[in-house]
Amino acid sequence: MQPNPTVRTARRVEDLVAAGLVAPSAAAELEPVVRQLSLAITPEMLEAIDPEDPDDPIRRQFVPATAELEIAFEERHDPIGDDRFTPVEGIVHRHPDRVLLKPVHVCPVYCRFCFRRETVGRGGRALSADELRAALDYVRAHEEVWEVILTGGEPLVLSARRLGQIVRELDAMPHVGVVRVHSRVPVVDPGRVTGELVGALRSGETPVWVVVHTNHPRELGPAARAALARLADAGVPLLAQTVLLRGVNDDAEVLAELFRTLVRLRVKPYYLHHGDLARGTGHLRTTIEEGQALMRELRRRVSGTCLPTYVLDVPGGHGKVPVGPSYLEATDEGWRVEDVGGEVHRYPPAADGVGAR
Repeated sequence: MQPNPTVRTARRVEDLVAAGLVAPSAAAELEPVVRQLSLAITPEMLEAIDPEDPDDPIRRQFVPATAELEIAFEERHDPIGDDRFTPVEGIVHRHPDRVLLKPVHVCPVYCRFCFRRETVGRGGRALSADELRAALDYVRAHEEVWEVILTGGEPLVLSARRLGQIVRELDAMPHVGVVRVHSRVPVVDPGRVTGELVGALRSGETPVWVVVHTNHPRELGPAARAALARLADAGVPLLAQTVLLRGVNDDAEVLAELFRTLVRLRVKPYYLHHGDLARGTGHLRTTIEEGQALMRELRRRVSGTCLPTYVLDVPGGHGKVPVGPSYLEATDEGWRVEDVGGEVHRYPPAADGVGAR
């Protein structure tokens, strides 16, 4: 379905009422929710929502719910520990060889499960010229940094001119081997992926990878597919990350369709994220056991090209670790191996001195 050109981004509860997504009688109780996390739903995503389905998977991602006011004990203001690894404004340096560069703290849509929900949205802004200079100087001074990840907020809301400037400055740093851009834009606001923007990403010799965030196959409409094709045709390598969400994609058939569609669009599924402990997101979070069961079923159904790594971002800033199911168990006689069909096999240990490195 093509977006209706008369539809504008929904930014107020009244807009959701007008779109038939919220009953007028429920509007008042959503206002406190929207004050905590800004509301923005682009025309593409508004058009993708079935207003007759209260459990629509696109609705669950973007339309606020009163359940967001329920804060569990274990949920955190800063669930992945950005704050403790921020040496200068706009930089997160958690791992020795890579940094996050957050040039802007606004997004075209605000996902209700966002792990940075406390820092993006209303009042969010781009780094000032001085702050951006200090952030780039930090990268320049730390020669151990091999990869710079542009995130936010949403880096692709920057103008092509500003984005190109950042790419060229990073390209001039000999120790930076790759730039990665994490973005929702090609899916939720695909009209921003213009030839000028693609040119900005390609404005240096350092390769720029784009990691697209998408959670459900219905997000990948004709405009999104065309935007991804513009990037791929220009030689921009594409990966995808997905958040596992209750009532959105916690179903093997849905995930298989999403990942196969991405591969057909020349996008490699990269990460399936377990939901972070962001405040007010418990109603959207699955259990790890449920995620492991889904990964077992996906390994049985789809090729390795379509399989992402199921990861957990360890709370407190300790980084991501794979938490998918294990098929291997050590025994006194060697190894116990389970195949994708559930049948168990033995695998022998290496003989003494054989296979040693």
